[in-house]
Amino acid sequence: MSQAASPASGHAYGLSRVLRVWQLPRSSFYACRQRGRRVAPPSRRGPKPRWSDEQLLAAIQDHITASPFHGEGYRKLWARLRAGGLRTSPARVLRLMRAAALLSPARMPQAPAREHLGTITTPAPNLMWGTDMTLTVTLDDGQVSVFASIDHCNSECVGIHAAKSGNRFEALEPLRQGVREQFGAFGQGVAAGLKLRHDHGSQYMSNDFQAEIAFLGMTSSPAFVRQPEGNGCIERFFRTLKEQLLWVRHFQNVEELRLALVEFRHHYNHNWLIGRLGYRSPLVAREKLQAAAAAA
Repeated sequence: MSQAASPASGHAYGLSRVLRVWQLPRSSFYACRQRGRRVAPPSRRGPKPRWSDEQLLAAIQDHITASPFHGEGYRKLWARLRAGGLRTSPARVLRLMRAAALLSPARMPQAPAREHLGTITTPAPNLMWGTDMTLTVTLDDGQVSVFASIDHCNSECVGIHAAKSGNRFEALEPLRQGVREQFGAFGQGVAAGLKLRHDHGSQYMSNDFQAEIAFLGMTSSPAFVRQPEGNGCIERFFRTLKEQLLWVRHFQNVEELRLALVEFRHHYNHNWLIGRLGYRSPLVAREKLQAAAAAA
């Protein structure tokens, strides 16, 4: 009707005039006409990515299945995809993992204000180590103590040990492993200049423990009382150790646990990616730091 010509003027009536006479809103007319058209689904703006969402999600699921670790977040999966030649953005990996329910549902509670305002990381390896103890359970031997030592620079596990007894002598074993490996010998003063961060547990404050680290040349550096942030590097390592090994496997006895810890230490130092190190493993970060120091 709107295209019909008026016999008086010879011009088309037009859509506005026809709708006004019929007392119909133009929005209703256009809405009815739009329903009859095939509307294209919304699409991504800008240039098309090389990998579709389906391909990227399949690659993410393959990495999760093949990874020896459990519960890695989207940032580490993004870093592994990038290392494998599949380059994308962290935000896209997060979006796909959230849509596929691949993210952990847990949320960390808001931490209270902390009095510890300093930093515990070091610019180079073998300036400060951290040591601590945690507990686990074996089927035959019951509760077992797990001791470990870690470098505060690159979070490298320099020593790890398991024993039925959690006394001061067992607490020294990870340090002995680290001293032999990092300094090439075990003797008086070989670790001079190295600070040792530990808590106020009876093993670490005992005369025997303090006397041996002083013999090696280490300087005792106790963490602040009731502030575990001061020993945060080894605490973060124990979280990884529990999530990746102690909470996902059963161990028959102390010896089986000890061998598993040695294997985990090797795998962790070579393959575990750490965000503050630029998503590098501890050993790769150590090599880069040593190369930079040699070039300087």
